[in-house]
Amino acid sequence: MHSVNICDLAILLIEPSNTQLKVILQHLLNEGVANIEGVVSGKDAINSLQHHRPDLIISSLYLPDMTAIELIGQIKHDESLSQIPFMLISSESSFQILDAIRQAGVVAILPKPFAHQDLKNALRATIEYIDPQEIDLEHYDIRNVRVLVVDDSNLARKHICRVLNNMGIQQITQAVDGQKGAELFARDQDAFDLIVTDLNMPIMDGQAMIQYIRKDLDNAIIPILMVTSEDNETRLSNVYKAGVSGICDKPFDPQTVKEMLFRVFEAD
Repeated sequence: MHSVNICDLAILLIEPSNTQLKVILQHLLNEGVANIEGVVSGKDAINSLQHHRPDLIISSLYLPDMTAIELIGQIKHDESLSQIPFMLISSESSFQILDAIRQAGVVAILPKPFAHQDLKNALRATIEYIDPQEIDLEHYDIRNVRVLVVDDSNLARKHICRVLNNMGIQQITQAVDGQKGAELFARDQDAFDLIVTDLNMPIMDGQAMIQYIRKDLDNAIIPILMVTSEDNETRLSNVYKAGVSGICDKPFDPQTVKEMLFRVFEAD
């Protein structure tokens, strides 16, 4: 059981629209969250973060002085702030723009307007980050599970590794693209129990790496989870055909990953 509840969360809310601010505040109050500081700009947010550290940052995409992409870049490159979970609430629908946020490792991206249950789920995901619970597997000691993480985004790799660490997985090897991942795995196929990979990468993408592992190396055993923001159904269908064990959306939701790991490791 978690020792931290949703109502215990301290939240920094960045929203320039007074109307939207009131809407989001009401949703948070309905969940029992009372410790909320509201600011209207990126600069105000950075100033606030110098004085106190919230459990969660919730931000609109377009702020008067910067975008949330620029803000999260500043936060992630500040060692004292980089671990604070970040949630985006935006009406933006551009895949390219939202993908930059996804790659940065946010806990959730909610549309405007959003369903209350989606906010509740995102707050629960935040709890998983700040009060992590180790996954309890019947047939495996989670501390002995060896994982290969393959992603060309340094921020995305850090985020995935943190989620895995929080579950109790400590033995993690990283690769910066599919080719490096394929080379590491081919060198010693018994060195890993699980591969977690992105789809869209330079040199060799995730699908090509999976095909190499399944066909060229003739390995049908190693579980491969794909973490991707890709929403093209044809591409995702081809990834399943290549032999992926499961696909998880970015943002990398801890509860979804736990459920996938149970399916992968505890299957009869």
